[in-house]
Amino acid sequence: MVSKKGRKEDQRRALDAYVKLRRAVNTLRACESESMRSAGLTESQFGVLEALDHIGPMCQKDIARKILRSAGNLTTVIGNLERRRLISRTRSREDRRVLKVELTDRGRQLIRSIFPEHAEALVRTISVLTAGEQELLGDLCKKLGTQRPEEDRTPRP
Repeated sequence: MVSKKGRKEDQRRALDAYVKLRRAVNTLRACESESMRSAGLTESQFGVLEALDHIGPMCQKDIARKILRSAGNLTTVIGNLERRRLISRTRSREDRRVLKVELTDRGRQLIRSIFPEHAEALVRTISVLTAGEQELLGDLCKKLGTQRPEEDRTPRP
């Protein structure tokens, strides 16, 4: 079926869902950025500190995977955090090629002082949804987020 604007119904529905999802993400980013901004952190820097606090020391590649960034992009982020003495990098004893990244006491203190405000702001924003709606949203986002692009779904000879 073709809509008034000449778009197929499935295309209209997909674009409508995309716009709504982007608006929701923008709303969440706005509420989380205040706690980060007050600490002088970018979203990526905050993500690194939060991951290291909750998971512990990791190599840069693992951090990149956890916070959904490229390892190349993370080099600059890690360098800036190290200059601020919020993290430290040390060579792995098992494999000298691997650098382990860990929080310094200063970094741990910073993330633990701002994370509760960050989490509360997210809870307040998402609380417009019922508990069941929040779980459904999580399930739907997981389903969408684990989907490979269409060109990757075709079997290869």
